[in-house]
Amino acid sequence: MRLILALLALLCALPALAEPVLRSPDGRTEVRITGDGDGRLYWQASRDGKPLLAAAPLGFILADAPKLDRKLAVTGEEASRSDTTWDQPWGERARVRDSHNQLILHIAETSVLKRRFDLVIRAFNDGIALRYAFPEQSNLKQLRIVAELTEFRIADAAGGRAWWIPALEWNREEYLYRQTGITEVGLAQTPLTMFVPAAKATEGKTANGTWLSIHEAALIDYAGMNLQPAGNGIFRAALTPSASGSAVVVAAPFATPWRVVMIGDDAPALANSSLILNLNEPNRLGDVAWVKPCKYAGIWWSMHLDTDTWATGPRHGATTANAIRMIDWAAANGLCGLLIEGWNKGWDGDWFANGWDFRFSEPTADFDMAAIAAHARKKGIGLIGHHETSGNLANYEAQLDAGMAYYAKNGVTMVKTGYVADAGGLQVPATTPKDGFLGIDMNGQPRALTYEWHEGQASARHHVRVLEAAAKQRISVNSHEPIKDTGLRRTYPNWVSREGARGMEFNAWGNPNNGPEHEATLAFTRLLAGPMDYTPGIVSLQGRGQKIPSTLAKQLALYVTIYSPLQMVADLPENYAKAPKAAMDFIRAVPVDWQESVTLAGEPGSHVVTARQRRGGQDWWLGAAGGKTAVAADVPLSFLTPGTRYRLTLWRDGPAAAANPLDLAVETRIVTSTDRLALQLAAGGGGAAARFEPIK
Repeated sequence: MRLILALLALLCALPALAEPVLRSPDGRTEVRITGDGDGRLYWQASRDGKPLLAAAPLGFILADAPKLDRKLAVTGEEASRSDTTWDQPWGERARVRDSHNQLILHIAETSVLKRRFDLVIRAFNDGIALRYAFPEQSNLKQLRIVAELTEFRIADAAGGRAWWIPALEWNREEYLYRQTGITEVGLAQTPLTMFVPAAKATEGKTANGTWLSIHEAALIDYAGMNLQPAGNGIFRAALTPSASGSAVVVAAPFATPWRVVMIGDDAPALANSSLILNLNEPNRLGDVAWVKPCKYAGIWWSMHLDTDTWATGPRHGATTANAIRMIDWAAANGLCGLLIEGWNKGWDGDWFANGWDFRFSEPTADFDMAAIAAHARKKGIGLIGHHETSGNLANYEAQLDAGMAYYAKNGVTMVKTGYVADAGGLQVPATTPKDGFLGIDMNGQPRALTYEWHEGQASARHHVRVLEAAAKQRISVNSHEPIKDTGLRRTYPNWVSREGARGMEFNAWGNPNNGPEHEATLAFTRLLAGPMDYTPGIVSLQGRGQKIPSTLAKQLALYVTIYSPLQMVADLPENYAKAPKAAMDFIRAVPVDWQESVTLAGEPGSHVVTARQRRGGQDWWLGAAGGKTAVAADVPLSFLTPGTRYRLTLWRDGPAAAANPLDLAVETRIVTSTDRLALQLAAGGGGAAARFEPIK
């Protein structure tokens, strides 16, 4: 007994094994992995020595094997440091710095199964990320994942605020953002943006505290992650379900998407982060000089106003005559492309019902593709094709290669894909013929189908198939009703833009419209994921019988505040003919590809101020978009080159803009980097736009 007591005393005197810790390059953020007596692993994070994320569990529930969450041990670790810079072929900045510390923990079960995986953690100055990587192994050849047990536990959620949209609802990602307390968030999509106040912050103020946004990066062959609240600021990873019964079915070796927490001292810090891009693999396509940013017109807005139709008939928009007219208009206004929707067979009848009638290499009788393509080449206008699928992936994939080849033959260099279907309504070929609903395919043959979600694993696989098929024909892709953006534009640079939120068409329809605060909210939520084809420039400020909640100056500002390398000049030509010349001067001149970008001020729903420098040029452009209430923003011009004088041209809300949103004032003056720009954004969706041209 004395010997046993002595040994116990000796063991108690020994220091505990060190917990794995990873710090950001600036030392402010720390990630720590801990364990409990049952072999469960937890992750937690702190910032400036204060808790940020409380200890939260990790692991998986599998359909055909025991849970993978206990009797786990760290068998080894690898630490590394990286500080590199890489070039974007196009983007909001030409060069991106990737500075992070990484820790790989080798994990193994101590039970008889002895399954293995790596926990890969990265810490950046602007956030942290974690993923699971499964090596090839005889006792875990395939994973059928029912649930991922990863949690995010906000350390001090009380009094915090969140901006979010609901998950697993019928209208996909197209919801107005809600502002609630962090503890009041429901089942939410990512990015989920939050403000966590400091302990002694003044009520309602955001000067003290931390901004967070939870998202994911590199979503490939996996189900998209939603966030399920579990009370008191706890959010569980909720994988998008599948008709197969398991959210994810994948063979090892493989790695999950990154689970990301973006971190900033203010809201603009989140918008200035390149964290999501840095967590994706480099370009897989090689030379992508054929991917060209573009400012384009469209046979599009008239359909949303219900003056033209997608279907054939007396009001068909995509006719030969209308396409040639619009090509001429685009060329006369210095644009580079024309989007044409409704050109192909399949729009007649109830196209929303199933999508089997769509043909992706057969134009309608009143649309002469060869003549239109020849005229576009003559005018120097690129054609932007349209592939609406009604969510019928089976029909689309059966024609995918032929459809892309048809576009390449006719000089189409970009395609807008569409997946208009209720969430959970993607029609996907069943794994085996006996599974799923029996449908009738494009050839009149029975086809076994299952119905999947837009954010599910089947959708993730499909979008990559489309990108690869398009790349073979040197075609870029702009996805609407898409899977979420997780930074894959770095890996597939032909994925130039997407929708994935309520766009301008909601302002055409009304009932309800987007609201004047929508764009300022997007800047700190949806746009943290990547570019959005929002389709700005509605200079008439008019939808179907109702006004659009914006000033004219704000419509100009959106070309800068909402980033996309594919920007639409979305209004009707006759409305641009009536618009002030100053507004058209801005729209014609504003670039879509940038050397550098910096968000200078703002908060969700209130306002956003962003400055961008033209790629290959020295001039800077600025956009400021406001919300419901008037905003006074005092913006430092320190982004300009010191010692250089600039000619500032400012398009701003006129003095009567709150009552008359078309009131636009233009002024010019000389400024330097030491000056400040005082902006007064009108109530009801005010805005301002500016150009800074260096004076030689």
